[in-house]
Amino acid sequence: MVRAYHLILTRYGFWLPNDPRGSWSDFVRSFDLYRAAGKATRVYTKQSVANRAHDHAARRRAKRALKREPVVFTGRQARAVTQGFADYAGKTALPVYACAVMPDHAHFVVGRRGKPIETIAEQLKARATLFLNLAGLHPFAGEVMANGRPPTPWSRKSWSVFLSSDASIQRAIDYVEQNPVKAGYKPQWYSWVSEFKG
Repeated sequence: MVRAYHLILTRYGFWLPNDPRGSWSDFVRSFDLYRAAGKATRVYTKQSVANRAHDHAARRRAKRALKREPVVFTGRQARAVTQGFADYAGKTALPVYACAVMPDHAHFVVGRRGKPIETIAEQLKARATLFLNLAGLHPFAGEVMANGRPPTPWSRKSWSVFLSSDASIQRAIDYVEQNPVKAGYKPQWYSWVSEFKG
């Protein structure tokens, strides 16, 4: 039985459908992106492919074909996003056991709730975007789409790993807590993140 999730929310341009390491996408929507880097690199594994050896030049070439620059949050933007996450967790009583907000993605370990994890992911992104807007820090604030809003700074979908045991939940927590440290940042601790007691 699923008891928790390791949820990863990525920014626009972080992981493309034709990433040379593989992706969970079936097709490439953008013709320019398709022309620059080819068809989708669908993989079916549930394991992360982030550490696979790959063609770095091909990945950079694909990112240059995007309509907009990939989103990499500044420290101020990351703080606004974190405030949005905290607000959502507090208002929905979402049990968050770990969180790491990185410049181009965010990791969570969250307990199971009544809503599907995909809905929680979309609502977390929406709340974070609201707080970016309130702070005047939206990375695409100067652009307006047909709906009157700026383009989203987030990737269309999220990635979630189902966790069913104390050991798997604790491993995910350890991974998330170490993620900033491995990338050369300070550890991240938040008052709205609760201790997992098993």
